[in-house]
Amino acid sequence: MIAFNKPLFLGNEIDYMKKAATDYQKIAGDGYFTKACTDWLRNKAAVCGAFLTSSGTHALEMAAMLSGIQPGDEVIMPAFTFVSTANAFALRGAKIIFVDIRPDTMNIDETMIEAAITKKTKVIVPVHYGGIACEMDSIMAIAKTNKLQVVEDAAQGVMASYKNQTLGSIGHFGCYSFHETKNFTMGEGGALLIKEDCFMRPAGILRDKGTNRQAFINQEVDFYSWVDLGSSYLPSELNAAYLYAQLEAADLIQEKRLALWDAYYTQLKALEEAGLISLPVVPEQVSHNGHLFYIKVENKKVRQDLIDWLKMNGIMAVFHYIPLHTSSAGKKFGQFVGEDIHTSRESERLLRLPLYYSLTETEVVFVCEKIKPELFTKPFSLKK
Repeated sequence: MIAFNKPLFLGNEIDYMKKAATDYQKIAGDGYFTKACTDWLRNKAAVCGAFLTSSGTHALEMAAMLSGIQPGDEVIMPAFTFVSTANAFALRGAKIIFVDIRPDTMNIDETMIEAAITKKTKVIVPVHYGGIACEMDSIMAIAKTNKLQVVEDAAQGVMASYKNQTLGSIGHFGCYSFHETKNFTMGEGGALLIKEDCFMRPAGILRDKGTNRQAFINQEVDFYSWVDLGSSYLPSELNAAYLYAQLEAADLIQEKRLALWDAYYTQLKALEEAGLISLPVVPEQVSHNGHLFYIKVENKKVRQDLIDWLKMNGIMAVFHYIPLHTSSAGKKFGQFVGEDIHTSRESERLLRLPLYYSLTETEVVFVCEKIKPELFTKPFSLKK
């Protein structure tokens, strides 16, 4: 069986976790490996600061609070995204304004944003689907004109870029995920990138239970106390140790994932040229990270038949998000503005294929060989 995903494990992760416990004798947050990870992220993105968090969801929640979201504010985002993107802002009392996506990249349609802006709009949340960047120049220009904050949901975007700018470093805040399904993992974890220095101190307080403990650690105050609202968003040092072993090998991991992505693209290109499927689009001046590979088929039924066919042949393939505006919570906490031309239609066509670090190119070829032209040109029997 070819699994859909396997968590990344290189080998040094356990050694580093042991080192945290024995050499540094610290397994709670903010130890040697937490600092090593945040330094790596800050330097890679060229931002003021980075805060390792206990999940990508928590990074988004921190960004929502730092953006000053209040009940009644409106936040614009695509409906084709994971629930955490919306939840982070809905928890602060915001109304979620969903707009349509582009069918080429599955990202927010930047041309739909301006019409959705009202007096209550506070934040725009571009989601970089599959590590392929949104049209950030247009989004940042709209934000500047309307005096809005931009929170990049770059959960899938580590090591990807837009016009040589690291994803997560372009907006006012950037949010990463290090869940076990991501290119780099710590099991459960994430990071918040801070672009402007004025948010560094508030972010540190927010992340550390509302205390100024970091100022105490830096010997700026004689003791620390409760100074503002906050929560415990610090991950365990063991998680950070696991992650750092992978960040050290980031280029190697990136190279392997891109090779697998390219192998899928090359193997399946003939089916696209025959008009049977659609393949991912990577715009010019965008560098992706091989986070996921998908194909698009004619409709939802064809997709389910293909999922069943692949499963019978020992291959796990899955669809992705059900658009949030169609869910009960999406209707309760949000509203779709404009026409849903592409979001529902494209989401029902999309099928994700296996892609993870330990997958081999031989296995990619096997998967592609099972996606036969006759599956799309006539009814087929679910037999091997």
